[in-house]
Amino acid sequence: MFIYCDGGSRGNPGPAGIGVVILDAKKKKLKELWKYIGETTNNIAEYTALIHGLEEAANLKADEITIHMDSELVVKQLCGEYKVKNANIRPLFEKALGILKKFQAFEVKHIGREKNKEADKLVNRALNLSSLF
Repeated sequence: MFIYCDGGSRGNPGPAGIGVVILDAKKKKLKELWKYIGETTNNIAEYTALIHGLEEAANLKADEITIHMDSELVVKQLCGEYKVKNANIRPLFEKALGILKKFQAFEVKHIGREKNKEADKLVNRALNLSSLF
């Protein structure tokens, strides 16, 4: 299963949203979700998107997952290349690691923004809809 995640904020901090696209092994779309998450930072939005994607993949009974994100920080923290120094990020990082343990195998890949357009569109959908309220 492939998970494409993105989170973003307009301002840092600012209004924030998440977008997640989940594909099966044949790259058929299984699920997409987007959500406005309130006022927060871009990095917290990225982690929140990841957690939602992981929870959804677990609900779909995935055994093996490949996560694609354009957040170099999140990817490098998950892979152990960067330490998690921010106290607000640490609980999200730990929650993500806890969920990852539910899968038989996982891989985390950093991709360019141009390869994460669907998830990015969902982030913007969440942010645009939030401004209506």
